[in-house]
Amino acid sequence: MNYKLSLIFLILFSCNQAFSLLNSNSNDSNIYSNFNFSDDTINVIKDTVRITAVGDIMMGTNYPNKSYLPPNDGKMLLDSVKQFLEKGDLTFGNFEGVIGVGGNPKSCNNPKFCYTFRMPESYISNIKNSGIDLLSIANNHANDFGEGGRQSTAKILDSAGLFYAGSIDKPFTVFELNGVKYGFLSSAPNSGCFNMKNYSKAVEYVSFLDSICDIVIVSFHGGAEGYKAIHTPKNDEIYLGYNRGSVYKFSHDCIDAGADLLLGHGPHVTRAVELYKDRFISYSMGNFCTYARFNLKGPNGVSPIFDIKLNKEGVFISAGVIPVKQIGEGIPIVDENKGAWNYIVDLSKEDFPESPLLFDDKKCLILKSN
Repeated sequence: MNYKLSLIFLILFSCNQAFSLLNSNSNDSNIYSNFNFSDDTINVIKDTVRITAVGDIMMGTNYPNKSYLPPNDGKMLLDSVKQFLEKGDLTFGNFEGVIGVGGNPKSCNNPKFCYTFRMPESYISNIKNSGIDLLSIANNHANDFGEGGRQSTAKILDSAGLFYAGSIDKPFTVFELNGVKYGFLSSAPNSGCFNMKNYSKAVEYVSFLDSICDIVIVSFHGGAEGYKAIHTPKNDEIYLGYNRGSVYKFSHDCIDAGADLLLGHGPHVTRAVELYKDRFISYSMGNFCTYARFNLKGPNGVSPIFDIKLNKEGVFISAGVIPVKQIGEGIPIVDENKGAWNYIVDLSKEDFPESPLLFDDKKCLILKSN
């Protein structure tokens, strides 16, 4: 009898332990609870606009061959972070490369070592199903397949019902969601894109968007690249002998003209954030979901998911940060070590000590100091 009772107790104990283990790893929200992040982190303010933002997205390329594509058409790539992407009234990402069939690959001596990105058309459903609504198509890979690649990308994004901008033909777009009218301008100092270095034209576009929209968002793909480029200078940046302009001047000029939120990407690392005239600037959101062909070591492999709250006039309220890292060939998951958060805090204090921001380490929350 004692033996039977002991056996029953052992079975019940083992089942309980297994259930606890399964429950503790069932989803990333349990992992992220360690950071005390929730919708109740700050008091909900009436008429708050909530914008989720991430950096570079390249879900694998079929050029020069299909060996650079993820299994199962990449349908699992964003599963671990989808719950965070769906929370925003509007969710933004940078679409790094082209999609579909069209155009000719850029000239390259050895395609194996020439980074040319083209995603299969079916991959657009991975973006659509993740909760992302808005994409920048202005970056240094927008012209990888010339005009034909740009046209194919635009056609597929239109068919998917996604908002986008950044090409020569479409530098900005205007759309409405949940009663809020948004203006979105996107730029990069690269061929096939609205040129970020054309500061006066950017100011003209932003001024126009500000006159007809509630919230104006500006995206820029600029700055030098790699772990040596984690700091944000206040002058022009030169990379591989090419002047990529000043992301600092561009951001401040746009805010002076009426922009409410500046979202940067391009250096492939997480950079500082700044508050200028009560408007939030992220100077680089790094590599978010970049499968194969990307260096994901050190700072290149971590990035933030920003949960930004503005009032209806575009004034900054707060920005929660969900730090993520990429595992394997490039799958984003929540980063318990908070790598991206740590970069944001340290670099912001070093590069923009005058910026009136407070950083709550316990909640991974950025607030105004006044």
